[in-house]
Amino acid sequence: MRVLVTGCGGFLGREIVRQLIDRGEQVFGISRGEYPELIEWGMEHRRGDLTDASFVNQAVNGVETVVHTAAVAGVWGSKNYFERNNILATENVIRACQTAQARNLVFTSSPSVTFDGEHQRGVDESEPYPKKWLCHYPRTKAIAEQTVLNSHRLDGLRTVALRPHLVWGEDDPHILPRILLRSRQGRLRIVGDGTNLVDTVHVINAAGAHLDAIDSLEKSPEHSGGRAYFIAQDEAVNCWDWIREICEIGGAPEPRKAISYPLAYLIGSTLELTYAILGKRSEPPMTRFVAAQLAKDHYFDISAAKERLGYRVRISMSDGLARLREAWNEG
Repeated sequence: MRVLVTGCGGFLGREIVRQLIDRGEQVFGISRGEYPELIEWGMEHRRGDLTDASFVNQAVNGVETVVHTAAVAGVWGSKNYFERNNILATENVIRACQTAQARNLVFTSSPSVTFDGEHQRGVDESEPYPKKWLCHYPRTKAIAEQTVLNSHRLDGLRTVALRPHLVWGEDDPHILPRILLRSRQGRLRIVGDGTNLVDTVHVINAAGAHLDAIDSLEKSPEHSGGRAYFIAQDEAVNCWDWIREICEIGGAPEPRKAISYPLAYLIGSTLELTYAILGKRSEPPMTRFVAAQLAKDHYFDISAAKERLGYRVRISMSDGLARLREAWNEG
């Protein structure tokens, strides 16, 4: 099968590329940067910008399946920046797939598309999109997700959206380094009472879910297509116990000082307003979204992914942490 992966150079994208190549697929990748190691693996690279419709049309031509992982993540930035890279780019991918008569589109979404700042305890895909948003990222991803799912046709482009939560692993350039940096700077504070439960997902499992989704669309699109799916380890953890273990493995001080959620939320709101007035592009040290994510429960029922996609956990939490410890000790 000829498979195109957008965002192939990202943390999740490159693992999807690796798994696809390992099982013998012909893989093409789109990114803005150069990634010679992926070409050495056997991927054909198509460098360009997904907001350029003509480029996307050329890149998608001739492929059978598209895995669209590329996006702008984060909790700070202009409305236009997020809308162009998360909504417009996704619209371009969908239209290109339809024009090229590609069979399958697997979209990488986010559980944050259902997050309004309140607890999420064992929720499934019936959880509605919120009426209020704490930042542009989840809002634009929700719009993109709905556009993808509304494009599903059994006799045309078959689509699914996956919502992997807190993707991590030994090569993670985002979540884990940020935890360690804040800890070493003395800026990591327990937000809330420190008892909140969260889901995470190892990058091997998150990538594997994308392959499961491709297979399910090929074999039983009437059963799996046109739906969103939460993807996780299937073993929720205490957020702050997990962070403490990451700090211990990384040789960073464990967080001990705490701040109440209402105060953290107020500080985040104040900083957001101040940064907006001053026109600052750098991310505030606290935002409303971050405060809520660090203090609230957010774990999910992944029964639908297991039943409809055939999703399975390839690597457990304990094994993932053992791999992390081994990799960081060697480094």
